[in-house]
Amino acid sequence: MRLTTERLVLRPFTAADAPVLAAYRSDPDVARYQGWEAPFTVAQAKEFVRDVATADPTAPGWYQFAVEAGGVLVGDVGVGLHENRMQADIGYTLATGHQGRGYAAEAVGRVLEYLFEVRGLHRVSAECDPRNVRSARLLTRLGFRQEGHRVQNTWLKGEWTDDLLFGLLAAEWRAARP
Repeated sequence: MRLTTERLVLRPFTAADAPVLAAYRSDPDVARYQGWEAPFTVAQAKEFVRDVATADPTAPGWYQFAVEAGGVLVGDVGVGLHENRMQADIGYTLATGHQGRGYAAEAVGRVLEYLFEVRGLHRVSAECDPRNVRSARLLTRLGFRQEGHRVQNTWLKGEWTDDLLFGLLAAEWRAARP
């Protein structure tokens, strides 16, 4: 499965991506609000790539798109399709050196377009730590509405963290499009 934008290619991961994946997931600033620990070894990256390379983007469960800009892996976008195949969760990670260029908005926006317009999903949800202000702003910019704030809900990296809950309906997505 490949999705493209003017500047990006969203594609399946390949074995050659493992070193770059390990590098950006090992960055403490990138890993701070994510479920993995830094450093993220090349061995872990190889295992991750092996697991996601065989995933079916149309089947329930998580599918991970590699995000490439100018032939370089810059991040990833994950889609967790629910069993009902009408809803999904979305998450994203971008290497520090490639942040601030609009790549995350472009990649996530393209995945949303695919999920709503091609796959016919009804709803996409996302969560983030409230301290991850840039991520919350990105979701809002893409049309998500904040639906909740769970206080000290997740035990992560030795502390209780809050979760902001976001949702976007297909009808809202379509209404906001020009």
